[in-house]
Amino acid sequence: MDKKQHIAIFTTASLPWMTGTAVNPLFRAAYLSKDGERKVTLVIPWLSLKEQVLVYPSNITFKSPSEQETYVRQWLEERAGFASCFSIRFYPGRFSRDKGSILAVGDISEIIPDEEADIAVLEEPEHLTWFHHGKRWKVKFRLVVGIIHTNYMEYVKREKSGMQAYLLKYANTWVVDIYCHKVIRLSAATQEYPKSIICNVHGVNPKFIEIGRQKIAQQQNGKQAFTKGAYYIGKMVWSKGYKELLKLLHDHQKELAGIEIDLYGSGEDSDQVQEAAKKLELAVRVHPGRDHSDPLFHDYKVFLNPSTTDVVCTTTAEALAMGKIVVCANHPSNEFFKQFPNCWTYDSSNGFVEATRRALAEEPGQLTEAHRHELSWESATERFLKVTELDQLPTGKLSRTPSKSFMSTSINMKRNMEDASAYMHHVISGFEASRRMFGAIPGSLQPNEEQCEELGLAVRAGKHDSRK
Repeated sequence: MDKKQHIAIFTTASLPWMTGTAVNPLFRAAYLSKDGERKVTLVIPWLSLKEQVLVYPSNITFKSPSEQETYVRQWLEERAGFASCFSIRFYPGRFSRDKGSILAVGDISEIIPDEEADIAVLEEPEHLTWFHHGKRWKVKFRLVVGIIHTNYMEYVKREKSGMQAYLLKYANTWVVDIYCHKVIRLSAATQEYPKSIICNVHGVNPKFIEIGRQKIAQQQNGKQAFTKGAYYIGKMVWSKGYKELLKLLHDHQKELAGIEIDLYGSGEDSDQVQEAAKKLELAVRVHPGRDHSDPLFHDYKVFLNPSTTDVVCTTTAEALAMGKIVVCANHPSNEFFKQFPNCWTYDSSNGFVEATRRALAEEPGQLTEAHRHELSWESATERFLKVTELDQLPTGKLSRTPSKSFMSTSINMKRNMEDASAYMHHVISGFEASRRMFGAIPGSLQPNEEQCEELGLAVRAGKHDSRK
């Protein structure tokens, strides 16, 4: 009998979509399985060809899940530097244009057979369970850990309305409470959840740490390691920090006179950002997006990031790992980065000006080995195992149902209320009309025949779009 823990990591995106919920769970799976002490399965969405072209960049598409798996593993190995030893499985997904994200189709918990079900990690648990209709996660798995990646509340407040944000807050709290035993918030910038723990369990692609080592070697040899000035990189949409940055530059053009700044990104607001940059008296150049590890970025000294919509900004961590000075807002999303001497925070627009001018005039401090380790995926994995107590849990299957003779009346009442709440969600999520009312993709209660064929799933006759 296999005594190893089996950790199944479910996430909401996959490469080649370069988004945090595609990249970070991939590295988590690689590093959790690296020492061979656990069995790890990464469960990622599969999109049919017509939806791949809407999501994946550079016209990259896949004819089969196995072809996409090969791409994902090759990408990972080139960056992690070691061969991965975890499994990859796919669940049927659909792309929601209005939400700009992939939603699960059918009961994706079924991707892990009951006999293998042990520990589940839900990356973006609210996103994965808004429309979940099937087995209850807490019943199927002995431990369910939710990791909150996204500040949905901030996006909804900016793009829709306060009322919708209010409703979303309670919907998120409801489903996460029903389906997760433990909840990890990457920073205090996320929505609060009862009994949640704040811990950054993300690390940095090892490539960036190696770039940082090369920069230190240059500094120690008396060479000028950083020959360029300031830059920002991020998806080019206003909500990703561009609005704040261009306003700061506009309001302080005189104080920042002579400074040159390069912006790198691609997105639906690219044209508007370019137009706004042209109106400034400052030399602000706008470029298409590129991989942050591209040699083009190695020689920049200062990374400007005024964004307050991120939970923990990946590019900030990457810039620090490369040895740059980061100028960012004094905001809960940046709390983890304050331990690094090259992270300079500001509280006001005048503080931004002062920090930016000083950063361009000074040289970055050299990262210590301890700092590099703190940014690494090795350290992130240690933090994850500690905060989830998986480093203390016994291996092998445990009973999921405690003995009733030892349960207090209050525990019974709480469980009964939770059971009733879960049943209510199960009923609501089981009818096409109510699903659509709450924003589900039409016909997503069960995978269609095309998805079943592509993934080798059994077709459930009469279940497609059958509930009205």
